[in-house]
Amino acid sequence: MSNTISKKSPVIISTDPGIDDAVAIALATASDNLDVQLICPVAGNVGLEYTTLNTQKILTFFEKNIRIVPGSRQPLLRQLKDASSVHGKTGMEGYDFPEPTLVPDTSVTAAQAMHEVVTTSEFPVTLIVIGPLTDIALYIHQYHQDLPNIDKVVMMGGALGRGNFGVLSEFNFGSDPEAAKIVFQSGLNLQVVPMEIGRQAKIMPATSAKIKDFGKVGDMFYQLFSKYRGGSFRTGLNMYDALAVALVLVPDIFETVDTTVAIETQGRLTAGASLIDLKGYLHQEANATVAISVDLSAFEDWFVRAIQETNN
Repeated sequence: MSNTISKKSPVIISTDPGIDDAVAIALATASDNLDVQLICPVAGNVGLEYTTLNTQKILTFFEKNIRIVPGSRQPLLRQLKDASSVHGKTGMEGYDFPEPTLVPDTSVTAAQAMHEVVTTSEFPVTLIVIGPLTDIALYIHQYHQDLPNIDKVVMMGGALGRGNFGVLSEFNFGSDPEAAKIVFQSGLNLQVVPMEIGRQAKIMPATSAKIKDFGKVGDMFYQLFSKYRGGSFRTGLNMYDALAVALVLVPDIFETVDTTVAIETQGRLTAGASLIDLKGYLHQEANATVAISVDLSAFEDWFVRAIQETNN
């Protein structure tokens, strides 16, 4: 099997930047194999005002003229609980970005914009989802006729075991369990990188030091990394969302299994838990391909090379 995808794939990104989201956006938009046509910020790591502004900042920095359509301000049914304790108040503190030049399109909803891209695309579209699944669920609900034109939905989310949002829930799925449930019941080709894989693929100090030397891009990421509290700058940073991009571009570095993923929405203490059924307890057909490990040296090699390419 080839280590990279063979054609330029049309892509929509749903994101809540967030420092690791910023890295993922940079990697996706710099790739020669992906055609990122739309980015939809959603409330998650921080509120929608900041996730939208951060998307504008990162695209302006990289001089990428990609349509931005803001999405949901809160989960479908629940109150927003952000992750500013990890990403800082604004989501991307630590670097003085230039004034954004891209203006978000607020004339349509994120779901409408996704519909426009999918129905006019020459090829099936890949959705890369690196935040709560609120807008993806709304899109599926409102435009079910589009689903045959979606190639796959690649997500960073869920947990194989314990969580980082609740005892058993990971942030992206736990923030909006009802949305996650809709997505996993959609019948789409779903691919998932759980939280634990992000903790396997740490960016170690030596790697951060390499990246620091990559011109203005390296300086920007190094400064963001120094403020990021997803892991430790000294003992390794968890680049969760970059792994979703890696799963699209270099799938061979992952070990995956086809299995059932069920989302708990009713439990008073367990709402948002992703039940990734690795042992067949649920006796249901597989509805997702789930990464269960990653080749750490291969990921680091790809990550450094991909960051370097964003500087070109």
